[in-house]
Amino acid sequence: MKKTALIALICFFLGIFLASFVFVYLPEKNTPDSFLEETPSSSVSFLHASPSLQMKPDLDFVSIADKVGPAVVRIAAEKVEKRRVSSFWDDWPEDFWDRFFGIPREREREFRSESRGTGFFISQDGYIVTNNHIVEKAEKVIVSTLQEKEYEAKIVGTDPNTDLALLKVSDKNLPFVELGDSEKLRVGEWVLAIGNPWGFEHTVTAGIISSKGRQLGIPGVPYQDYIQTDAAINPGNSGGPLVSMRGEVVGITSNIISPSGGNIGIGFAIPSNLARKIVKQLKEKGRVVRGYLGVSSGRVTEEDKDHLGLKTRNGALVGSVERGTPAEKAGLKPADVIIEVNGKPIKDHHDLMFKIAEIEPGTKIEIKIVRDGKEKILTATLAERPSAEGQEVPAASGKDLGINIMTLTSRLARRFGFQTEEGVLITDVRRLSEADKKDLRAGDIILEANGNKVTAEREFRNIVNKLDSGDTLMLRIRRERDGQAEEFIRTLRIPE
Repeated sequence: MKKTALIALICFFLGIFLASFVFVYLPEKNTPDSFLEETPSSSVSFLHASPSLQMKPDLDFVSIADKVGPAVVRIAAEKVEKRRVSSFWDDWPEDFWDRFFGIPREREREFRSESRGTGFFISQDGYIVTNNHIVEKAEKVIVSTLQEKEYEAKIVGTDPNTDLALLKVSDKNLPFVELGDSEKLRVGEWVLAIGNPWGFEHTVTAGIISSKGRQLGIPGVPYQDYIQTDAAINPGNSGGPLVSMRGEVVGITSNIISPSGGNIGIGFAIPSNLARKIVKQLKEKGRVVRGYLGVSSGRVTEEDKDHLGLKTRNGALVGSVERGTPAEKAGLKPADVIIEVNGKPIKDHHDLMFKIAEIEPGTKIEIKIVRDGKEKILTATLAERPSAEGQEVPAASGKDLGINIMTLTSRLARRFGFQTEEGVLITDVRRLSEADKKDLRAGDIILEANGNKVTAEREFRNIVNKLDSGDTLMLRIRRERDGQAEEFIRTLRIPE
C-alpha cells in the first residue's frame, strides 16, 4: 500500500514537471488569435521590413508602369511672345525719337521661350492628350517617346476652358492607353502618376485619391472638377496620366498647390470622363461646342434656403441674367433657384454649368425652378457658349483699345469686394495703349459705351466692332478703391 502511494506521488510530480516544460520551452503558435496578439516571425531581421507589411498582390505597380509607360511622351513647345520694350532714352519726351528720327521710344520685340510637359497616346495612329497651357500659342511642338523616337506634332485642337489639348503625330502602331471611368474612383484608392518632372523622364510616383470634385478657382478655366491626389506631381508632370490599379488612365495631371513650387502632396488631375468628351469634339471639330444659357449662379447657402423657402440646399441660385440670352428669353430672373434641367436634378451651380455645357446648342430644354417658394417649369432654347472670356477687344479695323475685359458677375463682385455687380470689368490695360493714355486701369468697371448700358462682354464687343478707325467711343466708368467709388467719362478714339 505504501509502495503504491509512493509511486502515485512520484507520477504526480513528474506530470507537473512535464507540463511546465511544455508551456515554458515549446515555441508559440505562428498564427495569433487576433491582430492585437500578432508578433513578428522569428525569421524577421531588423534590417528589413516585416513580411506582414508588404503590399497586396493586386497592387502591382511594376506591371502597370510597364503597361502604361511606353505610351507616355515628353512634350517641348516652342513659343514666341511679342512684348513692347523701352529704349535706352527713356528720359526723353515720348515722341522725340519718333518725330525726328522715325524711331518709336518703345519697340515690339519677339521673345522665344519653351514650355515642357507630358502627354500620352490614346490611339495607335498618334493622337496625344496633354494640357492646353503647355502648347497654347506654340509655333512648334516636339514629342519624344520612351523608345527614343522624336516627332513634330500638329495641334489638332485646344480647350482653354478645361485646360486640355489634342495633338497628332504621323506614325502608326504606336503604344496607347485607355481612358477609364473616373466616376468609379473612390477616395483612398491607389493611383500612379507618370510624367517628366523637372526634366527627369518617365518618373513614376504612387499615391491615393485624396478627394474628388475639387474646384480651384483658376482664372480662365471655368469647367473644374478636379481629382485630388497625393501622388508626387511637380512641374513637368502636367499633361501626364493618372493611372488606376486597373491600368486605365483616370485623370490628366494638371495643377499643384505648393508654396515652394514643388510637390507637397496636393496635386490635381482632370477626370478622364470629362477629358473623353472634350477629346472627341477636338478630334471631330477642332474645337469644343457647348450649350449656353446665359446666367451666373452660385451655391445655395443655409440662409438662402430659409429665406427662399426651399426644402433642401440642392440647386443653383441665379445671381444675374444676361440680356438677350436664352435665360432672359425663357423668363429666368435673379433669385430663381434652378433645381432640374430636363428632369435631371441639379446639385449645385457647378453641376448646372456642366449639364448645360453637355447639351447641343439649339436644343430646347425644360428648366424647373423655385420662385417665391413655388416650383415652376420654364422652356429655353440653348445657344452656343461664346469663346473664352478675357480676350482683347478688337475694333473693326483689326486694332484694339489695349484692354482685356470680362463680364462682371455677382460672384466676381463678391470675390473682389465690389459694390457694383453689373457691368464689364477691365482686367488688364496694356502700357501706352489708347486706354492707358486715357488713364483706364485694371479693376475699372465699364457701365456704358456710347450711351448704351453694357452688362456683358459680348454687348461691349458688339458696340466696338461697329466703329471704324478714327471714331470715338465714350465710356462711363465706375472706379472703386478703398471703399470709395467714383464715376466718370472717358472718350477713346479707335486706333488706325
